[in-house]
Amino acid sequence: MELLSTLADFILHIDRYLQILASEYGIWLYGILFLIVFCETGLVVMPLLPGDSLLFAAGSLAAVPMSQLSPHWLFAIFTSAALLGDTLNYWIGRSLGTKVFHFEKSAFFNPAHLHKTHSFFEKYGGKTIIIARFIPIVRTFTPFVAGIGAMPYPRFIMFSIAGALLWVGVFSYSGYFFGQLPVIKANLKLMIVGIIVVSLMIPAIEFVRHRFRSRTEFEG
Repeated sequence: MELLSTLADFILHIDRYLQILASEYGIWLYGILFLIVFCETGLVVMPLLPGDSLLFAAGSLAAVPMSQLSPHWLFAIFTSAALLGDTLNYWIGRSLGTKVFHFEKSAFFNPAHLHKTHSFFEKYGGKTIIIARFIPIVRTFTPFVAGIGAMPYPRFIMFSIAGALLWVGVFSYSGYFFGQLPVIKANLKLMIVGIIVVSLMIPAIEFVRHRFRSRTEFEG
């Protein structure tokens, strides 16, 4: 619980923490930011690390001349971290998937789930991977599931690149151009919470629509 509380405080006050890190480490902050995004996208055990809020706050900090950060370098570093993280996550899923799903009687690791995942990504893979970039937690698991489902890597990485460019571009440059506006700075905590809530509403709405559609088809 203490770890979750510390993580929540870091996310909600991420602008303050980034300022402290920038003053202590200077341009080495690039490496820290790279590592956070790489772990958040590349390791399924770290889905709670900041993503959207980190990109926005870093972009906002880059607008401050004394920060020594460049929005263009941030874009390059965040995009590289996201793609390398996705690739690692994909290949972990690809290498462990067949072993994990070997247990036919398992409620969670049934081979039937593997086939369903494969079919899902064959039909919706591109859209799923791009949209998942903007959904906290989901974006961490999507590459892993794509690897388990044996989605062809060239197809996966193509959509991963598109999603990473959009995700990093939207949040980092939005922070750079708008993060220092007085109204944004005064309400940054509320904005971060808003970003998280809106992001999580996407899968929630899709889940409700799916349940409603399935119920309608059943009753019909």
